Amino acid sequence: MGLSKPDFDARAATYDVLRPQDDNWWELFELVVREADLRGQRVLDAGCGTGRLVAALAPQASVWGIDSSKEMLAVARKRVPANVKLKLAHAENPPFKESWFDRVVYWLVIHLLDRDAAFRAARRLLAPGGRACVVTFDPTYFSDFWLNRYFPRLEAIDRARFPTGDELEHELRGAGFVEVRLLGHHQRGRIDRETALAKIAGRHISTFDLLDDAEYEQGRRLAERSLPATVEHETEWLIAVAER
Repeated sequence: MGLSKPDFDARAATYDVLRPQDDNWWELFELVVREADLRGQRVLDAGCGTGRLVAALAPQASVWGIDSSKEMLAVARKRVPANVKLKLAHAENPPFKESWFDRVVYWLVIHLLDRDAAFRAARRLLAPGGRACVVTFDPTYFSDFWLNRYFPRLEAIDRARFPTGDELEHELRGAGFVEVRLLGHHQRGRIDRETALAKIAGRHISTFDLLDDAEYEQGRRLAERSLPATVEHETEWLIAVAER
């Protein structure tokens, strides 16, 4: 049987290998830094995982990171410079004083959270004029996801987990944010067959944990038989910047 929720402790050791900081990651990073105005700010990365965002931001901002996975934080602590503060905590109940931050960032994490609680917490943590920034997949991305052929239920599962732009704006405004700006960003990528199979074998996306074991194994075997030499893929990002 699949798990009731994704297990990030189990994938911490291989997360950065299977999902590397490639050129597309850095392109998106620069876009987010610019649009959310992160440079020179007090920034909380809510759901910091292995620490890639906080490490990249550290030379440019005062940065804190929280995550609910001990193992992901253990990886992050080996990566980040000494000026980055990390805590084991849930994004829905972050252990900081009111108005402590200028920016709160959620990078590929809101599909794992109680978003109403997390966004209310973000508004509490932000100083007047502060911003929350959400970086997530636009649900249209899942229509042509390269794994759909091998794991047919992935699309339905992720469409239920990831909000549309309209839903995201409604949730942020409901948490008390007065202005919400939505941006889309399109990227193309390419991986070879060996890399694609390694991603599947390593369950590189958390949605794999929500499939039944038999369903996962059937899809993995089908991919081993029929994946092409090169997998070309496209990603549709959804970014929301909300003003307190």
